[in-house]
Amino acid sequence: MLTPTVISMLVFLAVTGLISLLAFVFREQGPQTATRLDLLVGKRSRQEQQAADILRKTAFESDKRSLLEALTPKFLSLQKMCEQADCHIKPSTLTGIGIILAAFGATVTILAKLPLWLIPLNAGTLFVVPFLWLYMKRANRLNKFQAQLPDALELVARALRSGQSLAAAMHVVGEEMPDPIATEFNRVFEEQNLGIPIEEAMKAMCDRVPNLDLRFFVTSVGIQRQTGGDLAEILDKIGYVIRERFRILGQVKALTGEGRLSGVVLIALPFALFAFMLNTKQDYVKLLWEDELGRKMSVFAIIAQIIGALVIRKIVNIKV
Repeated sequence: MLTPTVISMLVFLAVTGLISLLAFVFREQGPQTATRLDLLVGKRSRQEQQAADILRKTAFESDKRSLLEALTPKFLSLQKMCEQADCHIKPSTLTGIGIILAAFGATVTILAKLPLWLIPLNAGTLFVVPFLWLYMKRANRLNKFQAQLPDALELVARALRSGQSLAAAMHVVGEEMPDPIATEFNRVFEEQNLGIPIEEAMKAMCDRVPNLDLRFFVTSVGIQRQTGGDLAEILDKIGYVIRERFRILGQVKALTGEGRLSGVVLIALPFALFAFMLNTKQDYVKLLWEDELGRKMSVFAIIAQIIGALVIRKIVNIKV
């Protein structure tokens, strides 16, 4: 039985954690807003901003050898995901936000006098929220980069035909095109200005942006610098292939739209029905967590839902 003192302490910790989280989020947005305003009014050039970003990204180095990174598998590196998402929050800070949200969810569950088995469920769900936000931010940035890549390659090809060097052509992309491709290409330009070979700078860009078409571009540049050839023509052909792939992918999405919508309906229907029955006739669905057979059926249903979602995704997700 919870005493009033324990309830007061739990409420205090939950409110304090939530206020700290909100303060951190709004504090992180301040420098970015000021930097964008400086760029718009001309107080700061994009080149200066890119040079400052290269120095700022070294702040992550101290976090790479932390206990969190040591426990995280190499194929699921939070450090690399933060770089790919262009996220200015350290992995340890992101994990701390998840812990605060998990504690808040557990506290609310206890104060609402919900079943005890909901405590780990709610806490785990809220703990995953910051990492889900990071994954969505990363996916959105990579999709934007992929959509901008054909235009960037054509711009590089035109700059090469006008007599400029490859580094200068990449600088043109960084100055003329919007983010995120401008940030990555300008960073390559700044790194080669600092003495890093352009091939290594471009390979580092491939690590930050895991895109197959970008790897084609970097590989073609490396081969051309060793064997010679018309790099502008090669870039035009790569850009044409990327555009044709986008066109075919659009057709595939149109043809598989019915299957994807059916998958969403089939996956969401059981949860919607459960929520409806929970509000209208709770005694009818209460057996799902009170009875032993009901708990087994619930676990089996969740596993079947996950397997069904994976199968539907495999059917409608056609690679082009």
